[in-house]
This record gives sequence, structure tokens and C-alpha cells, in this order.
Amino acid sequence: MNAKNEIEVKVPAVGESISEVFIGEWHVKEGSYVTADANIVGLETDKATFDVPAAVGGILTRILKKAGETATIGEVIGFIQPAEAPAASKPAPTAPAASAVPAGTKPAGSPSAGHVMPAAERMMAENKLPAGSVQGSGPGGRVLKEDVQKAAQSQTPARIGGLRETKTVPLSPIRQTIAQRLVSAQQTAALLTTFNEVDMSEVKKLREVYRDSFEKKYGIKLGFMSFFVRAVVSGLQQFPALNAQMSGKSLIHHNYCDIGIAVGGGKGLVVPVLRNAETMSFAEIEQAIAVFGGKAKNNQLTLEELEGGTFTITNGGVYGSLLSTPIVNPPQSGVLGMHGIFDRPVALNGQVVIRPMMYIALTYDHRVVDGREAVSFLKHVKEMIEDPTRLILEV
Repeated sequence: MNAKNEIEVKVPAVGESISEVFIGEWHVKEGSYVTADANIVGLETDKATFDVPAAVGGILTRILKKAGETATIGEVIGFIQPAEAPAASKPAPTAPAASAVPAGTKPAGSPSAGHVMPAAERMMAENKLPAGSVQGSGPGGRVLKEDVQKAAQSQTPARIGGLRETKTVPLSPIRQTIAQRLVSAQQTAALLTTFNEVDMSEVKKLREVYRDSFEKKYGIKLGFMSFFVRAVVSGLQQFPALNAQMSGKSLIHHNYCDIGIAVGGGKGLVVPVLRNAETMSFAEIEQAIAVFGGKAKNNQLTLEELEGGTFTITNGGVYGSLLSTPIVNPPQSGVLGMHGIFDRPVALNGQVVIRPMMYIALTYDHRVVDGREAVSFLKHVKEMIEDPTRLILEV
């Protein structure tokens, strides 16, 4: 290949305050073909992850920065040699007839036909794998380290004690930021958690009645989160301290509700923000959350979608959580934790009945929010969810 024709793979600009990125995962191996606009490599910052697409179709000839390394904005991290796409399929080579193989020798396709690479040879010796017992997957049937690992793992049940391996993986910028923020929240804020429980019967009935018509009109399912977002907005308007933030010796009060929705992404927990949630309808909330969920799964959330927020809602119930104590997202003063909905016996009008119940938890910064306000806020959320028509009538 002519190196002069190679196209540089550069780290793109991702934000005014970002000067360095973390190389996440190369989606294409060195020497492999990649189509134009296909994702080549995943990059990470302390706030978001994103993929770099191929500018042209061709062979990824060189990778200059490996996964786990850092690179600066504009730095060249690889090269692509423009080339046409390889044929979709090639006829398989014809195997020689059995009679053509000399007696006492092995066919060319046998495991021992390929050259064993040095690292693979050492691993074979460590795992006491006999020569010729590993099928090579490298060029020309070469036996690679990965081939030996697979062969060793397949024999693990018969080996006393099994394999004992460790793997050191550097923390990505996002995981580092999550760790720092969680520790900072515990060390700098006076955190306290209060609990309550919600009877989800009425919300479930309402969803059942209007599920089909809602989805038909808006193209999205009516979930529980939109009810809780509306209930939280109502609570924040009545108890504004939970929508405030401490800044030095002052409190910053917000006349808007930017609600962060914690979602699990490919690289960890992220919190995209619903801007001015107080102006959003049920459908707008559900549609926005669906978009956030898709972007989080594909690591496509932008920095603007993750920045800010005056209050956060997290739903551990999607993972089966019964009860937990969420941690505030600094510099916010409160976070609401939703949990799983489980049928439980409860006392109602002097009788024991079975109801779909959910525990809810509010963790708050006691420096900003008094206990009375926190308990009253959570009780207000409970009342709005148990009588969801109040959310529609705004009473």
C-alpha cells in the first residue's frame, strides 16, 4: 500500500473545555476493512462518550493510540488506506483428497499446521497444552495468544483449581468522574435520606385505560417516569429549597425545574437533563426520556444534554431494587429514588388488602433543606402519584 494516500484518523473537537480524550475501544482491528461512515473507535471524556466514523472506506492500516491511552484534540490516532470493499464472499479452497495426503503426515488444515507465535507458545507451556492441540486463527493458520486462551478455558473443568487470571483495566474518564462526584457528595454535603411508600394502583389503572390511545397518538408508551417527573415538579414548586443549590455562603434558587433522569449507558450511569420540565407534557417527557435512553445505550449523548440539572430522579426499580439510598448529584440538593413495584399486604380502611406498592426515597442536603421540607416534599409526591388526576388538573 502507498502510505502517501493514507487518510488520518484524528480526535475531533468535542467541546470548548475538553482538551484530552480517553481511547475507549477500537471497533475495527488493524488490517481490517471499514466502510465509509462506519464507527472506527470510541472516545471518552469525563462527561460523555462518542464514536469516530471513518471518513472513507478502506483498510485501517495503523493504530497509533491503543485502548486505555489518552490523546489530545486534533491528534492523529490512526490511518486508513482508501480501498474498495472486499468481495462479499470467496470460494472456499478445495481440500486435498484423502489419498493425496502422505501417510504419517497431517493435513495442512490441522491445528499444528500454523506457526505458533512466541507469546502463544509461552502460554501453551504455562497451561500444559501439547503442541498441535490449538487451532490457529491468525493469518496462515498462525496460533495466537487468544487461541491458546480459548483452548485453555475450554479445558478448565478438567483442570484442578482452574485458571487464575487478573486483568487491570484503567478507569475511563466517565468512571473517574462518577467516582469523584460520589465521594465529593459524601464528604462535602450533609446527606440524609427519608422514605415513604406509594400505592401505584391508580397510576396503573390510568395507564391501562389510556395505554393504547396514548401510544397511537404520540408514538410512545406511557410510562411511570412521566408521572413522577410531573409529581416532582409540583413538589419543587411547593418546596423550592429542594430546587436550590449551595454556592459558597449563598443559595442559588431556580425558578425553573431542570430534571436529571439517571439512565444506564454503555459506559456507566449518566444523567441527561429535561430542560424546563415544568412546561413539558406527559408525551414530551416520555419522548425525551426515550431519546435519552437510546443515545445512552449507543454512547451518543452530548455534553449539553448532560450538563446542569436542578434535581435528579433515579429508578433502581428497573433493575429489581426494593429499597436504596440514592446519592445527590452535586451541586444539587436532592435526588428522588424510585424502586420496584411489588404486590404487598397493606392496611386499608381497617382491612388487609393486596396493593402494588413502591418504596420511594429522598436523599437531600441537610445544609440546604430542613427535615420538615424534605418529608413534606416526599409526602406530596406520594399523594400526587396516588391520585394522578391531580397532576392533570394541577391541584
